Amino acid sequence: MECNLKLLRISSIGAGVVISICLAATGATATAMDTVTTIVADQVRSQGFPCKSPSSAERIEAESTPNQTVYLLQCGGITYHVLLVPDQAADVAKVD
Repeated sequence: MECNLKLLRISSIGAGVVISICLAATGATATAMDTVTTIVADQVRSQGFPCKSPSSAERIEAESTPNQTVYLLQCGGITYHVLLVPDQAADVAKVD
């Protein structure tokens, strides 16, 4: 169990770092946005939530802080509110 928690922490840290790097670029390209969508969807899936064909991950600036990034993730017909925090599992909630 301890090994799984360490892996989850590493995954969360990696996802946060990659997303921060992608969003730091001033001209976010379609490829960068696809990468962000893939990373957020992978994190959601790793925590047991279904996410087939992720189409977008929109950052919510009003809810995000420097160490807590919030996204609305579109996966097929499901939308998730995802809070990414370094060194922790993401807080994932299905949006009705």
